[in-house]
Amino acid sequence: MTPRSFDLLPGGAASPVLLHVPHAARALPDEVRAGLVLDDTALARELDHLTDAHTDMLAERAAELASVRPWRFVNRLSRLVVDPERFPDEREEMLAVGMGAVYTRTTRREPLRPEPADAGPLVERYFRPYAEAMTRAAAGRLAATGRAVVIDVHSYPTKPLPYELHQDGPRPAVCLGTDPFHTPPELTGAARAAFARCGDVGLDSPFSGTYVPLAHYGVDRRVSALMVEIRRDTYMTEPGGPAGPGLEQLADALAELVDTVSGGA
Repeated sequence: MTPRSFDLLPGGAASPVLLHVPHAARALPDEVRAGLVLDDTALARELDHLTDAHTDMLAERAAELASVRPWRFVNRLSRLVVDPERFPDEREEMLAVGMGAVYTRTTRREPLRPEPADAGPLVERYFRPYAEAMTRAAAGRLAATGRAVVIDVHSYPTKPLPYELHQDGPRPAVCLGTDPFHTPPELTGAARAAFARCGDVGLDSPFSGTYVPLAHYGVDRRVSALMVEIRRDTYMTEPGGPAGPGLEQLADALAELVDTVSGGA
């Protein structure tokens, strides 16, 4: 049985905000699972480390708390199927460790798929429909409100994993990833203020950049974007364990950010 790939969950008609949740799921279609070289135990361990557990719950709770309900775009498949956040071509720096749009290596840089792997079928079946749907979602917010604000909801491990390219920088409670074209200073400032209650807030370390639909990337400033990376020890038991009380505080902060952004309409 093939799980549903993604959901666009409606928010308020006047909301410009899209909460994007790309890495919360663990589901793998049977045919994709069959193409992985890991046994079930190793796969479960890999999913524990790689999944941004409970970030879908975080976005859902923030949407409930926000005065103007944001729209949510939620990936229902594991990033081991495809990673919708990656560039699907040579622009992607994570290709250096076998983690482009279709991963060939694990978080420990060990084999995940037989090589040489043909990424084409997975890109066509899963990556492109996802990207097209996100483009339509952003276009919908632009048509309704004149702007779209993509807030990318992620988490990251307390200690660096071997696949990470930038391991030596700060690992704050909340890392804000920015883009020089799509992240205006007022959006970064609003996020800093909202998440200050959750611990130290840093910028672009250990992860930088943010997600913008490729049709708008670098050409349309009406689409602004920010990545919110939450260190996992602030809200859950690592790796892959249950959520804790920190989740509610983070949801309050995310709802505040959503309200600040929406109030600027």
